[in-house]
Amino acid sequence: MGKSQEFRAAFGVRIVRDSNICGGEAVFRGTRVTLRTVLASLAAGDSIEEILADFPTLATEDIRAAIAFAAAFAEEGLDLNR
Repeated sequence: MGKSQEFRAAFGVRIVRDSNICGGEAVFRGTRVTLRTVLASLAAGDSIEEILADFPTLATEDIRAAIAFAAAFAEEGLDLNR
């Protein structure tokens, strides 16, 4: 299994889209916490512990899945030469 496939396995179970939840935005399974919110918190410098305190329905694995998602997206879709 390649690195990209490993990342997908890590986040594919935890991050879902459902048109009936948060307008179809990516959320963590069983919650209404959006992927975008967690990634923005990480980008702002919040620690995993701070994010978990703010969103008690999340687990450490959810935060890792968000990071894996961002890494997989960057691997596939980011062209820094533009």
